[in-house]
Amino acid sequence: MQRKAYVPGVAALLAALLAGCTGGSSDGGGQDDPKPGGTTSTAAAAQPGKYRTLPEPCGAVSHSTLDSLLPGIEQLTDEEQRERAYEGTATVTYDTDRKVGCRWKAESATATDHLLVDFERVVSYDNTVSDDDRAEEIYLKKEVAADLPAPAASPSDSPETPDSSKSSESSGSGSTPDAGDSSSSADADPSTDPSTDPSTNPSGGAPGSTPSALQPRTLEDLGNTAFLDDALNDSKQRTVTVVFRTSNVVVTIQYDEQPATTTDVPSSQDMQDRARKLAGQLAESFSD
Repeated sequence: MQRKAYVPGVAALLAALLAGCTGGSSDGGGQDDPKPGGTTSTAAAAQPGKYRTLPEPCGAVSHSTLDSLLPGIEQLTDEEQRERAYEGTATVTYDTDRKVGCRWKAESATATDHLLVDFERVVSYDNTVSDDDRAEEIYLKKEVAADLPAPAASPSDSPETPDSSKSSESSGSGSTPDAGDSSSSADADPSTDPSTDPSTNPSGGAPGSTPSALQPRTLEDLGNTAFLDDALNDSKQRTVTVVFRTSNVVVTIQYDEQPATTTDVPSSQDMQDRARKLAGQLAESFSD
């Protein structure tokens, strides 16, 4: 999927945050200058972040949620293997107070699924920059790197061109197409378009494509800021990524599925729904 970069607003916000981190007055004088025998006036320190600890990552996802994202776990007949699959594998980290994560993997008869959950607690060591602002910088860098496409314009936002108005006038005053002309009616009827036939492509559009409503995008109902990315590679592996910030913690969920055969294409709708549901559960756990 070719993407059109959509970063001007995000880049501007990121630049503003970075400027706030490094900015300062170059004026050597002013009312805040210390006087002989007096004390130096200092600006109020930026507020610390809400969170001082991180959850245990391999215990942050319930068994029922793992069953939904990784169907192969339930298909394991060996109870010991199933328990190990539920436990996951902690990611390598050198400071568990600041960054932790966990990976899960499960193979089924039709696909192999992977899940990664990563928590990063951000601490600003600059008294003029809050932990939340520093976390927003990290989040915005991830959003810019995702290279989200520009939001699709609604039909009402598209200006009417002279050609289109003339076309509508001529269609009203001119002769109507012959009802028996099957070629013209077939062209106008989307139901005859093979690319939108549910039997060949349940999601609509070109086979394997992502419907417009499911394109990578920012999310308005998750944490303080959030976005979702959805990518399908040549081997038909689909990867859905959800990143959100809540106060001074940035959470990343990466969920991918590789079908057993390249003729199958993982459902964008299903994978996004599962990833967003998990993101919502994790966001709620932080607000508890």
